[in-house]
Amino acid sequence: MKKNKRIIELQKIEDPRGNLTVTEGLKDVPFEIRRVYWVYDVPSGQYRGGHAHKKCLEMLVAMSGSFHVTLDDGHTRETILLNHPYQGLLIETGIWRTLDDFSSGAVCMVLASEPFEEEDYIREYDDFLEYVED
Repeated sequence: MKKNKRIIELQKIEDPRGNLTVTEGLKDVPFEIRRVYWVYDVPSGQYRGGHAHKKCLEMLVAMSGSFHVTLDDGHTRETILLNHPYQGLLIETGIWRTLDDFSSGAVCMVLASEPFEEEDYIREYDDFLEYVED
């Protein structure tokens, strides 16, 4: 891929009473966390995402269950399985992303570097291709 994508291993504190993972902005996540949201109860056969961002960085974490993330930089596509709550997938700007194949009970948490701004989204794939060629 033209842009970097990377899995970030988050601190996993193992305990017989249950495991704990801690994430801090500008420490474990390479940006200040300005927004957090999660996606869940995705019906079988449906997908989420289908957009790119101009300035917002995101880190996706499979809090429960699993799902696939397909990343597209306009030239290359790569699909990554997220299925560990102690791993985050950092998605840079200018990357089209689609999430699908959600397992039953899957929860995707998203940590974002920016508050919601509709102007930051590229929602049409043809517009995305134009954006990455500029």
